[in-house]
Amino acid sequence: MQVQANILQGIDPDPITAYLSPEESMKTMVLPEGYHIQLVASEPMIKEPVAIAWDGNAKMYVAEMMTYMQDADATGEQEPTSRISLLEDTDNDGKMDKRSTFIDSLLLPRMIQCVNHELLVNETNTITMYSYKDTNGDGKADVKKLLYKNDKYELTDRNMEHQRSGLDWNLDNWMYITYDPVRFRYTNGKFMVDTLPSGTSGQWGVTHDNYGRLFFSSAGGENPVYGFQINPVYGRLDFPDQFKPEFQEVWPIIPTPDVQGGDKRLNPDRTLNHFTGCSGQSIYRGDALPKDLVGDYIVCEPVARLIRRAKVNNVKGKTTLENAYDRKEFLASSDMNFRPVNSATGPDGNLYIVDMHRGIIQQGNWTRPGSFLRKKIDSIGLAKNIGHGRIYRIVHDNYKPGAKPHLLDESSAKLVTYLGHPNGWWRDNAQKELIVRGDKSVIPALKQIVIKKNQGDEAGAALEKIHALWTLEGLNAIDKGSLLKAMKDENAQVRRTAIWISETYLKKNDAEMIKSAGQLKNDPDYDVRLQLLLSLHSSSSAAAKSLVKDIVENNEDVEIIAAGKSSLERNDIQRTYAKKFSNLKTTERNMIVAGAGIFKSLCASCHGPEGKGIPTAGSGMPAPPLVGSKRLAIAEKNTAIRILLHGLTGPVDGKTYPSVMPSMSANNDRWMASILSFIRYEMQPAGTKKDIAAIVRPEEVMKIRREDSARNKPWTLAELRNKAKGETASATTSRTP
Repeated sequence: MQVQANILQGIDPDPITAYLSPEESMKTMVLPEGYHIQLVASEPMIKEPVAIAWDGNAKMYVAEMMTYMQDADATGEQEPTSRISLLEDTDNDGKMDKRSTFIDSLLLPRMIQCVNHELLVNETNTITMYSYKDTNGDGKADVKKLLYKNDKYELTDRNMEHQRSGLDWNLDNWMYITYDPVRFRYTNGKFMVDTLPSGTSGQWGVTHDNYGRLFFSSAGGENPVYGFQINPVYGRLDFPDQFKPEFQEVWPIIPTPDVQGGDKRLNPDRTLNHFTGCSGQSIYRGDALPKDLVGDYIVCEPVARLIRRAKVNNVKGKTTLENAYDRKEFLASSDMNFRPVNSATGPDGNLYIVDMHRGIIQQGNWTRPGSFLRKKIDSIGLAKNIGHGRIYRIVHDNYKPGAKPHLLDESSAKLVTYLGHPNGWWRDNAQKELIVRGDKSVIPALKQIVIKKNQGDEAGAALEKIHALWTLEGLNAIDKGSLLKAMKDENAQVRRTAIWISETYLKKNDAEMIKSAGQLKNDPDYDVRLQLLLSLHSSSSAAAKSLVKDIVENNEDVEIIAAGKSSLERNDIQRTYAKKFSNLKTTERNMIVAGAGIFKSLCASCHGPEGKGIPTAGSGMPAPPLVGSKRLAIAEKNTAIRILLHGLTGPVDGKTYPSVMPSMSANNDRWMASILSFIRYEMQPAGTKKDIAAIVRPEEVMKIRREDSARNKPWTLAELRNKAKGETASATTSRTP
């Protein structure tokens, strides 16, 4: 079926890897009728782009990873020579014509977020956040300010593909990232930090929709979308059937020789058969493309050289996704160097695509000499295609440019009028700018928006009210009256928003607010009921607990309600996680707790949050479960160390998985010891008593690292068994008189 569909799309059976100019590359891209691709910027203006962000005046910042995989050995990758460029379209024709290097000498910048006249930046191998500002208007940052640093999260996997990203300013005024169990709030020029007990999701990218729902993806877990059922502050919740098995199939128009895992990842026509490098997702929220695209999920797949568009559905409060097309993609290219890694709705209402445009897209851990990928890279010359990069925008027939935003120069009163703008970019940035300014003069106008009657476009009016409510919350000006009024609004999402924001009062066991919120326990909208369940959990009052009981009992046939309740309970358990190891010595406890943090931010994306694996829609698990693994037995310490150092390939306990376990040897010995200590202590085979012997010391990792220093490929289980037998025999011989 897929082969036939791909032939219909015009697959080039023998594509070339030669460099194509932007104009030539655009001719290789297939889009639905009426859609067109336009060039916004390209080399030499930008090189190796990975992320973009606009300030309130539509100036674009571009994060460029200048040292990423400049050859197959990742030579010089950790050199601090990357940059962030500032681009501007001075004549509003859609193409950037002015450039400056805003910041240079960076170590592979990962996250950027514009706040007023500042740019918030995070670099690789750290969770430290800095603010940069240009005070003299020359397009170059001249003020640098430390916003956040926490050594607890600095100990990280130095694999480029296993680190945090995002810094997405959500509707709720919190900025969310991937991997680390924290979220940030920017208030009065300082970062506030909140811990997410159950951790967060995702790998490269996080985005939100019109109502504050977050969407994550994981290339490591080969999962194009997850973590979208509830906000991570309430725990982790996914359903096996939130999308059908066929949703994970991809439909390239070009063979995919350079895929980790080799031939088993390919169809008979040599095209990729399943998502792998999913990243850079966004929800289209603009006003320049057809309305049926609004609210759709966009995710990049750079390995397959395509972009997926998915419809987002709501079934009794449960969110599901499905491909918008039958056996084809929103955008697909036959250019071997087309590497879409990010997407975003722009100030002009169009959809923007960041194309890293290069030969190698996988990080060095997967391209070592002798590996499947290395052979492909060398044989077809992928390593030579470096130093390029393009930013495109997708437009539709009859698109006409609108007004260029100047939000940074507008009055606060004018910004309030943009909270109802049809383009979500304008709404988000008006809300953010008002909050950062802290201008209390707009409070009466915001309250007036909340209480006014809807006229005409109910959905548009609802979005304006929702943004007004969250702006009041961000200004610390939310009041009972506004919330009580919003709880009675005819629009369900306005009611849901009011409940969400009312947690400020619910946590204080405010009787009036609990009573008013409780009147929505039988609301006709499932989203409202779910949010009420989640928000009431923050209250310790008897009245709130009674309401929660009623909601659960009255919705026994509503899957999302029962699942939401379970998620909250698991989240409570996670809050006390550190206390679980209180009986251990400080050194041992710190080692295991550090490992728990690494596991939940890194390993859980493939092995599941509890180490029990991740069931995916009909395609098996992306990686084997760890709980009860024979390799975690007390006596198998060296085996576990070897797997983490060099990886594991081949069947595991008779089952085959999509990809190999990669080497983690780029990390230091303490990092390795921490994650191994947690896994071995917590995930012993059933019936095994917790034993301090499970703890792995850094010096033990160092010893095995030295012994196996000549090894440059993953282990197989057969090799590990022979290695363990040899060590046992050697130890027995050494003890014989």
